[in-house]
Amino acid sequence: MAGHAAAAYPRALAAAVLAAAAAAIAGALMAHAAPGWQWLHWCCKPLATALIFALAWRARPAVSPRYRWLVLAGIACSLAGDVLLMLPGDLFVPGLLAFLLAHACFIAAFLGDSRFAAPAWPLAICLAYGAANLALLWGAVDAPLRVPVIVYVVVLCGMGGQALARALAHRGDVLAPAAWRAARGALVFMLSDSVLAWDRFRGPLPLASLWVLSAYYLALWWIARSVQGDGRGGGA
Repeated sequence: MAGHAAAAYPRALAAAVLAAAAAAIAGALMAHAAPGWQWLHWCCKPLATALIFALAWRARPAVSPRYRWLVLAGIACSLAGDVLLMLPGDLFVPGLLAFLLAHACFIAAFLGDSRFAAPAWPLAICLAYGAANLALLWGAVDAPLRVPVIVYVVVLCGMGGQALARALAHRGDVLAPAAWRAARGALVFMLSDSVLAWDRFRGPLPLASLWVLSAYYLALWWIARSVQGDGRGGGA
């Protein structure tokens, strides 16, 4: 009986994450036409991230205690960023800082069992992608934001590049499934932030909340699932 309950818990938590994420996206989309729906977004956006935090917290067995704690710290910083970016007022820079700290935590987690930029080409490709986006958006970025945005892009792309390099370094060993989940999450995080940047600086983009939040929650989901280190996550 206890075994059935233990098996059912992750499925229930996954369903709760999906429901909260869907409600957060729906609230954001509906709020454009009817501001009265803003409350749904405000409640469910941080709730979905908090549930993903719980998913990483409950994952057994973990890649390592250090990896778990650093991923949890990264998700917690992402939760802080969620709140800062959705509150009324211009809290873009504090929100950017919260997500920068999140990516720094993820990089530290990935470096626990891999060397920095080994191999180097994933980092080079991710940095080139970030530089190309930044070059295309440069004229639309306000001067006071340029230095914070450059720093953020470097750290974000460093996170993506290191996650991919780690996955390649662990090909064929017991950590490969978890490392590839983390790599997919990191790369999708880059995609989510790219769409967000285009919407903020060059937008508005059609259905931007749908694309940004869908990619964001998928990214956090995969990174949270990468805490489980025995391959039972099934890549989902």
